[in-house]
Amino acid sequence: MDKKDQIQEEIIEEFSVFDDWLDKYDYLIGLSDSLPAIAPEHRTGQYLIEGCQSRVWIDARTDGGRIFFTADSDAIITKGIIALLIRVLNGRTPQEVLDTDLYFIDAIGLAANLSPTRANGLAAMVRQMRLYALAYASKND
Repeated sequence: MDKKDQIQEEIIEEFSVFDDWLDKYDYLIGLSDSLPAIAPEHRTGQYLIEGCQSRVWIDARTDGGRIFFTADSDAIITKGIIALLIRVLNGRTPQEVLDTDLYFIDAIGLAANLSPTRANGLAAMVRQMRLYALAYASKND
């Protein structure tokens, strides 16, 4: 899948205006406000992501064959990261979620600037979102 992803290109563009990672972190923290709120009943162990240093809950539902995610975290930078993931993956079909190459993570330097525990958490969040997609994809087969 080599075509440019418009949403990821927008994210790369937004981050390109910052020279320094402290500014990028501030921007990420600001993005945490745009996170679609997760229902209080989904802030439970069942929705908690394993492998994250901070607590992260992710839920997904389908509507018209497309997946929509909600999430929350008790850490603001993590909330910003998940807000970016949701922005890219929301509203796609389960197969598209599985097939999307999340190249923006490297392009904005996120992977390189996260602590090992946050990088593990990022991988765990992506994995969980893909597991939801896989579950919905297999339901539709």
